[in-house]
Amino acid sequence: MNMLKSVLIVGAGSFAGGSLRYLISVLMKSQANGFPFGTLCVNLLGCLLIGVFYGFAARHPLMSQNTLLLLTTGFCGGFTTFSTFANESLQLLQNQNIATFVVYVSASVIIGIALVFCGYALTKLFA
Repeated sequence: MNMLKSVLIVGAGSFAGGSLRYLISVLMKSQANGFPFGTLCVNLLGCLLIGVFYGFAARHPLMSQNTLLLLTTGFCGGFTTFSTFANESLQLLQNQNIATFVVYVSASVIIGIALVFCGYALTKLFA
């Protein structure tokens, strides 16, 4: 039952985050002039929010794990996974894991873009 509760908490946060991401992206798309401002804003805002949520939890130990799960894995995860990526990268830097940081960031960006290209190319094969 504890796992089911956690999944439902994450799902509720993801629904809220994903819905808000969609609304922001739609609203900003009309003003984008070809640049993905909506995505950029959502990703950067997600980074700020996950930092705030983890920072608040670190300074206020009374915040429940369920609340943290709702706000970080749920909301920020649904809003953008970039916030999690940025937070993990910062943790590597704070722990002085410089080599791991470089590999993680490089692999995430380069391989991520390559996989988007591959996925896009695969759709042309089956269209």
